[in-house]
Amino acid sequence: MNINTLKTSASLIALSLILTTQNVSSQELPSSEEMWKLIQQQQAQITALEKMMGITQQTAIENKEKVEVTEKMIEATVTAIEEGSMASAGPSTNGTSLGGYAEMHFNGGETDQIDFHRFVMFMGHEFTDKIRFFSELEVEHSLSGNGKPGEVELEQAFVEFDIAENTYASVGLQLVPVGIINETHEPPTFYGVERNNVEKNIIPATWWEAGVKFSGKLGDSVRYDAMVHSGLKTPITGQSGAFNIRSGRQKVAKASWKNTAYTGRLSWMAAPGVTFGASFQYQSDLTQTSAEPTSATLIEAHADIQHQLSTNSQLGLRALYAQWNLDSTEAELLGKDIQKGWYIEPSYKYNIDSEQSIGIFARYSMWDNTAGSAIDTANKQTSFGLNYWPHENVVLKADYQIDNYANITKEDNRVNLGLGLQF
Repeated sequence: MNINTLKTSASLIALSLILTTQNVSSQELPSSEEMWKLIQQQQAQITALEKMMGITQQTAIENKEKVEVTEKMIEATVTAIEEGSMASAGPSTNGTSLGGYAEMHFNGGETDQIDFHRFVMFMGHEFTDKIRFFSELEVEHSLSGNGKPGEVELEQAFVEFDIAENTYASVGLQLVPVGIINETHEPPTFYGVERNNVEKNIIPATWWEAGVKFSGKLGDSVRYDAMVHSGLKTPITGQSGAFNIRSGRQKVAKASWKNTAYTGRLSWMAAPGVTFGASFQYQSDLTQTSAEPTSATLIEAHADIQHQLSTNSQLGLRALYAQWNLDSTEAELLGKDIQKGWYIEPSYKYNIDSEQSIGIFARYSMWDNTAGSAIDTANKQTSFGLNYWPHENVVLKADYQIDNYANITKEDNRVNLGLGLQF
């Protein structure tokens, strides 16, 4: 009951008392004793009403003060956040965030070596809610320099701009939108100690270029990426590694940009945990020389499926096909006018508890960088093993690979062990 209601009630009672008194006087006047009781009764009702009104007024004043204090606190909090004076949850301070991943491998067989394969640091910064910066700096094989096995690489450094609600653009050095692992390759996210050879030798992951990319959504389930960027530069006929796709990566290090490359991708999230994707790329000259141009076209299609069997278990399936078509007499003479590969990888994962999981997988791969030749030059590999996640961002891996290379001297069946993490 509010104050106005109480005031109205008091007025009605008082009016009722007056009318009652007038009615009584018109009929028979009460005695002095009856009149005194009536006055006392009226006074008691009025006192009770005044007390209720006083309490209500005080409560209203207190509530109003509390609301004003709360509003001031909210306003101060918002101001602090806008000014960047409050650290948000997670590894972000004043809009700057840190992260990374790392992996160490033991490879048996003929190699019998251990290698801290990668140590990667991510750093990002949010300038506004519509402008962000991302970067990735990597050290490979633990030690870099002249005569050393490793190198230091800048794999990402780009600024992302929100253009509309479902559209944004990114400018700078960034990963090419193709395949499954080229953009998402942190060790806890895939099975097997080593990355698969199809995406390594055909796509070739990890592959980054400098350019501009537009991304967005078409409805609720379709995503698109369109990128204009620097391209590959492969050696030509007569040189070591002629038309070799992987060695054509320039890594945006004083890279030639005589020929622009164009990449497009569509991804369809058909259902929760189910993604189908297809990419297309064109470059007018893979050698980046005007004397002997070799146009190159890449087509790629993949499926990444995670089907939940129960609360604690899921079936997985990854499959990918990729093919390059090179158009030049020189590439055709070497059998490199067609370079292709595919793999299929079923898996099963069981969640032991809220943090621990274990998964098993098998993968069959085929890739051929001289598929245009008259003889069979395909390389084949079968791998199977397990991943154990003591935490969702930490993984221990073990697998066994069986090689069947076209060049029998490269056959190297072996056990692989790995440690991986991301943060």
